Amino acid sequence: MSDAVGHPATCDAELDASGLNCPLPLLKAKMELNRLASGAVLKVTATDAGSQRDFRTFAKLAGHALLHEEAADGIYRYWLRKA
Repeated sequence: MSDAVGHPATCDAELDASGLNCPLPLLKAKMELNRLASGAVLKVTATDAGSQRDFRTFAKLAGHALLHEEAADGIYRYWLRKA
């Protein structure tokens, strides 16, 4: 998934979930989003390939916007805008 503009230039918070396996990247992201104000952008970095499915589903079910995601060399990055 990608948007035409590319990834957001800024984010309000960053979470490094590298080295964590499912479901920890998603759980930590959910906890971080709970701290943020509505409309804030969270950038998450993960190394778990399953996080792609998890973050897409989570964003859809929770009503958050998955602004952009990218994957390269086993590193997955997500930009989520809190609902």
